[in-house]
Amino acid sequence: MRIGLMAGGGPFPELFLKKALEKGYKIFVVAYTNEADEVLKEYADSIEWLRLGQFSRVLKFFKKNNIDEAVMLGTIKKTRLFSDIRPDFKALAFFARLKHTHDDSVLTLFANLLGKEGITIKPSTFLLPELINKKGCWTKRKPSKSEMQDILAGWPIAKQIGKYDIGQCVVISNGTILAVEAIDGTDATILRGGGLADKETVVVKISKPNQDLRFDLPCTGCDTIETMYKAGASTLILEAEKSISFDREKMILLAEKYSICIQAMDDSDFV
Repeated sequence: MRIGLMAGGGPFPELFLKKALEKGYKIFVVAYTNEADEVLKEYADSIEWLRLGQFSRVLKFFKKNNIDEAVMLGTIKKTRLFSDIRPDFKALAFFARLKHTHDDSVLTLFANLLGKEGITIKPSTFLLPELINKKGCWTKRKPSKSEMQDILAGWPIAKQIGKYDIGQCVVISNGTILAVEAIDGTDATILRGGGLADKETVVVKISKPNQDLRFDLPCTGCDTIETMYKAGASTLILEAEKSISFDREKMILLAEKYSICIQAMDDSDFV
């Protein structure tokens, strides 16, 4: 069995590689320079380091290695789209067809482009379903009454910004939106919002209404909890079945240490 991996930053690519090796896959990795970790080469049968926008080399590498299935995992700092992209002719033609450069539009169209070339993009969690967040309150501490009011207010607002592909996270306290995720990412959003509140602050991080569940799922981990503690945020709300968490047990222990509540919810909680 062979599988291709297009790897950005963060822990997801390495976790996937370890599981793929356990399952007996031969793995061929396209690793994005300045994003993917050098450790990935220890697991790959072959690895190609590329710049963003080098579409032709992606296709050439996968076809040379007889890859007809691949996954797209890991983070790409959005600011690199303005400073570190090296588009080839295929990429330029691809971008010329875009009406806008929203995350989902770019990723879905790129997946469709690969599909036309005979390479099917599989869901990012197909080997790691245990990363998917299950519904429920994970911590001993549950949301307070005021936090619950902020959750009820923040969830539909987060869905609205997701509808326009602005981001996946809002920070809210006492009914006021303190920060909305944009190109700076979730951690920066939490720090911006937390710095404006002096009491209970809720972080809502959920999927976009039209999320392509093959990639770009909202993800959290211990770093998220550390950032919340630094910002003084008190509750983290995730979307059940449509988001993922890394090192969940450690994440929960850290949240308990800091008296941070973590709860996974879905749209049925807001009917």
